[in-house]
Amino acid sequence: MSQLAPDTTAMDLTSAHELTASDRCDSCGAQAYIRVSIGESELLFCAHHGKKYQEKLSTIASDWHDESDRLSEQR
Repeated sequence: MSQLAPDTTAMDLTSAHELTASDRCDSCGAQAYIRVSIGESELLFCAHHGKKYQEKLSTIASDWHDESDRLSEQR
């Protein structure tokens, strides 16, 4: 079990857990933009499947991390 250093902040935790291109959707294998925590388990979804299952999962999810707004950012 890992332990956090006493000086670890919430910002450190957020940035350490950002989704990357290597995170893949559990449904289709596309790049994941949504991470759902259910108990001690974690599910990753592309934007499409995250939206598809959001209504059902939101009742049991302990955390819903959505980075799908990155899809509409101008490059």
